[in-house]
Amino acid sequence: MDAPLLNTIQTPADLKRLSIDQLPQLAQEIRQTICDQVALTGGHLAPNLGVVELTIALHYVFDFGYDRLLFDVGHQCYPHKLLTGRLALLPKLRTREGMAGFPDPDESPYDLFAVGHAGTAISTAVGMARGDQLNNEADRKAVALVGDASIVNGVAFEGLNNAGTLDRQFLVVLNDNGMSISDPQGAMAAYFDRVRVSPTYGDFKKRAHKVLENIPGGSILEEIYHRGGEILKHAIATDHMFEHFGLVCVGPVDGHDLPTLIDMFNEVKDIDRPVLLHAKTIKGKGFGFSEDDATTFHSPKPFTVDGCRVEVASGGRSFTAAFADAMLALMAEDEKIYTVTAAMGPGTGVDKLIEQYPDRSRDTGICESLAMDMCAGLAKTGIKPFFAVYSTFSQRALDQAFQEVALQNLPVRVCMDRAGLVGGDGAVHHGFMDISIFRPLPGAVLMAACDEPTLKAALHFMRDYDTGASFLRYPRDSVAESPLQTDADCPPFKLGKANLVVAPNDKPDLVILAYGMPVYAAAEAIRKLYDESHDTPDTYDIALYDARFAKPVDIELLRRIIDADIPVLTIEDHTLAGGFGSAVLEACNEHGLPTHKIKRLGLPMKWIKQASRNAQLKEVGLDPDSIAETMKELIAAHPVNTHDHATARTQ
Repeated sequence: MDAPLLNTIQTPADLKRLSIDQLPQLAQEIRQTICDQVALTGGHLAPNLGVVELTIALHYVFDFGYDRLLFDVGHQCYPHKLLTGRLALLPKLRTREGMAGFPDPDESPYDLFAVGHAGTAISTAVGMARGDQLNNEADRKAVALVGDASIVNGVAFEGLNNAGTLDRQFLVVLNDNGMSISDPQGAMAAYFDRVRVSPTYGDFKKRAHKVLENIPGGSILEEIYHRGGEILKHAIATDHMFEHFGLVCVGPVDGHDLPTLIDMFNEVKDIDRPVLLHAKTIKGKGFGFSEDDATTFHSPKPFTVDGCRVEVASGGRSFTAAFADAMLALMAEDEKIYTVTAAMGPGTGVDKLIEQYPDRSRDTGICESLAMDMCAGLAKTGIKPFFAVYSTFSQRALDQAFQEVALQNLPVRVCMDRAGLVGGDGAVHHGFMDISIFRPLPGAVLMAACDEPTLKAALHFMRDYDTGASFLRYPRDSVAESPLQTDADCPPFKLGKANLVVAPNDKPDLVILAYGMPVYAAAEAIRKLYDESHDTPDTYDIALYDARFAKPVDIELLRRIIDADIPVLTIEDHTLAGGFGSAVLEACNEHGLPTHKIKRLGLPMKWIKQASRNAQLKEVGLDPDSIAETMKELIAAHPVNTHDHATARTQ
């Protein structure tokens, strides 16, 4: 067996010392290393396995210590990281001490942007290309690595439109694996399917270069045809759709053929025109299970392989699963309901709805703006649209939520999964801004669910709320196995009304208003305080409310609490700036209520790096122990009762 190669690669300079004949072995080692690690910790598997050869070839030809490499989304960056000196960080993948799951400039100068959203690479690469020209460094090559699902994003098309105006080298590598997280959507996907099977693309050598004289921009292509090598001559595509953006289009080529890729990159790297290289790859390449089921293995939890079987670790019942089941029940009751997602079918649970109700569900692909506008159009016709989207991606549709939804008073229902801290995906995916983004919209209603019963109740409320837009947030977490209130006990959502879940026996020392999942951390904190003090005179009497609404807040409840001179603690897994606690302070100010006994807990004004969700909550003081300490401090600072108290009880 040949000696291992990956351990010898500390920088891309080490890669360049290998012969081309050694590179397939390196590719296999990279795949095996990634598979072994993701099996232990979870992470993005199939996207990374599909770009191993592309990444090796890019680093073999370009010098990205000087040249520019921009990733789109970034979840396909593991091979890049292993080739740029971060093998030692891999064992602690997606933790604070280890390798981030997305590009991170704090981790390495080879990562230019911390990026986790689709559609951005071409536009940022155009900016860097222009900036390098202004700095008299136009010899720095610019490369954007983009997926076929990402390139349909509106920002990507805007980037292509501007890339075509560049008068310098610029390369877009289109990684076409025929997949988003799941199957690609829309007319573009159908176009790529036709390109892959077209005999026009199957035999480049049959094309006569005379064709170049008869097409727009043909003189440019003719020049490149004569200057390029044989591979480039035979690969130039004269009828590729992106040619009309002013790009020289090449391919498709085999994205796993290392010698051809290296030859191709060598031939296009010095072309002083924008070029798009279309590479056909297989998502999940080299691992049979991910090749057969790239959706499941896009970003799996830890898994084990037992012969012909693979078992993916299972957690508790997720909020996503609870949402999907609740929506299936609602759609069975109401034929006017229509569900929409933007390329996140499995991630939001909408894939189950599409399977059950294909005529009343739609995956629009990676285009949240279109999805929001489409929902506005549906609502205008009397349909009841539910847009299921990650909180971090909902912000991409803010303008449409403003112009086409809120301004028209249309009842679009936005269900935001992954709200709050998301764990290993880190800062690029935290859902920490949705309250502050959507709360200013006139007529909008903002809600949060803390468990499965409240999630169901909130969705029922949204179905019947037709005065304006409604927004519901819930976390990337498991629903409580023993909810504070069962379906039968959970009261319906009433506009702007909080719900008491832990009641005091006497006038409370403190009232907690928790928004969303922190209700459970607060309930645990109350139990901890009681366990610590039930044998002492310092037993606390605390009331806990599930706030339910960030807009409108329960001002009648606040008035009663503040008039009774009881301190208030607000808790949210959202930034304090413009969040639920801010809404409480603003409502009190508007109604002339004093706020000096109100304290807010939420996310600080800093980026929270990758770690487990529990570790992140502890870091920001939103775990039960930290909340308990804050409660004691607030009670000590504003004492209410002087007599002994009985135990707080769960209603």
